[in-house]
Amino acid sequence: QVQLVESGGGLVQPGGSLRLACAASGKIFRINHMGWYRQAPGKERELVAAITSAGSTTYADSVKGRFTISRDNAKNTMYLQMNSLKAEDTAVYYCNVNSEVDPYSGNYYYWGQGTQVTVSS
Repeated sequence: QVQLVESGGGLVQPGGSLRLACAASGKIFRINHMGWYRQAPGKERELVAAITSAGSTTYADSVKGRFTISRDNAKNTMYLQMNSLKAEDTAVYYCNVNSEVDPYSGNYYYWGQGTQVTVSS
């Protein structure tokens, strides 16, 4: 099993910045792709950004140019640098990881518990 712990959320004013982190631990043979999702009240969970094991990235149109996803494979940790934050970025942010516990058992998806990001003046 893999445990994911997110950190870095909080309250920030419009135009401000936050950096989220997602640390994976447990029985990890390999981490494949990783991603950040968010869910605002009354809305469906949506993909914000994703990164492959090779470092290729994908972003939602709404965050392109403002958010940057990265990962530190040595630490099994993923980051989301969020700049120029807007009120509409307010949501609970979740990390999602696809990983393998060994070379033979296939790969599985895991979710973090979520961290609240509130953008308000």
